[in-house]
Amino acid sequence: MERPNFVDELRWRGMVHDMMPGTEELLQKELTTAYVGIDPTADSLHIGHLVSIMMLKHLQRCGHRPVALVGGATGMIGDPSGKSAERNLLDENTLRHNQDCIKRQLAKFLDFDSNSPNAALLVNNYDWMKEYSFLGFIRDIGKHITVNYMMAKDSVKKRLSAESSVGMSFTEFTYQLVQGTDYLTLFQKLGCKLQMGGSDQWGNITTGAELIRRMLGQEAFALTCPLITKADGGKFGKTEQGNIWLDPRYTSPYKFYQFWLNTSDADAERYIKIFTLLDKATIDALVSEHTAEPHLRKLQQRLAKEITIMVHSEDDYNRAVAASQLLFGNATSQALREIDEQTFLSVFEGVPTFEVERSLIANGVPLSALLAEHTKVFASKGELRRLVQGGGLSLNKEKEVETERVVNASDLLGDKYILVQKGKKNYSIIKIKD
Repeated sequence: MERPNFVDELRWRGMVHDMMPGTEELLQKELTTAYVGIDPTADSLHIGHLVSIMMLKHLQRCGHRPVALVGGATGMIGDPSGKSAERNLLDENTLRHNQDCIKRQLAKFLDFDSNSPNAALLVNNYDWMKEYSFLGFIRDIGKHITVNYMMAKDSVKKRLSAESSVGMSFTEFTYQLVQGTDYLTLFQKLGCKLQMGGSDQWGNITTGAELIRRMLGQEAFALTCPLITKADGGKFGKTEQGNIWLDPRYTSPYKFYQFWLNTSDADAERYIKIFTLLDKATIDALVSEHTAEPHLRKLQQRLAKEITIMVHSEDDYNRAVAASQLLFGNATSQALREIDEQTFLSVFEGVPTFEVERSLIANGVPLSALLAEHTKVFASKGELRRLVQGGGLSLNKEKEVETERVVNASDLLGDKYILVQKGKKNYSIIKIKD
């Protein structure tokens, strides 16, 4: 049976930037082992890693063997590519913890457990780099790559340019040799003939291929994808709160879903090709529907659905959709009570919050006193009364018709919060202070 064309798959998705001659022919000729390096400086991946992960996923789906290399050793050094300063270095225990967490996340994308010849592998370059002495490294590796060759790399030239006031340490200068050693090691141990990564890694990857050529007299290959940007020139994956993480401890599934839902039309059309497994016919049809009725945002909705389910779960996706209705739809009190505290706080982030003692609610307090005396949700009881008479006040998504009705513990969401809604979109939160 003819092998699916991995390069063609990446090409129509806009995921090929540079490729060494012979790469496509290699992939069509034989089951190929290919790897991507992953920075282990946090115990979660973020969406900036997703392009490389999707490359590995497509690779495995096309019958090849993906290897995820966690850069335990390189994480102790720091990669100069695309950076203006050195990164903080990590100890071994932290790196091992991060590696375990990263593998659990990768297992949602890659099959590590099957008995097939293209089952995914996770390796850590610390496992072989820790054996090297400095003298052994410069003798075995350093003598094969000239300083002239290393200086010609863009990542080095930029840091040594007149515009850069930071300069570059010897540690960072040797990074491409360490990454080259990874490629050499995987070539020898696993028969790995292809390294992939972002376009900023081209210099490091080709150093590895050159090292294999010079030391072993054999061919190795390289393929990079474009660095993902936003249509407006902004940095992909960055928000005011920082990275969009794959771990729900750092970015809730609701916030994750909202990030993709809020992408621009131009970005959504690119992202749905890169970050989902939908085929070309399905995506083309979605783009046509979106072009005809852009106000319905079908492209963004499908993008957010596919990627939220892939990274989290279908249940998380359904909860995120339900949570979105709390702000933008006609959600019920029941729907509000079913969401967890993290999602609740994500949905209503930035909403004015007032604290009251638990004893106040436990003893029961009239609605007017709670909202106009013990908190300043309303400036006066008269203002509250007028809104209630006009049918514009809700507590926990239930309309209030009586200003003096008693609010007690049964009104608490998660035994801790009350959501006050004035009109359609004006919210406040009352939080119990223990």
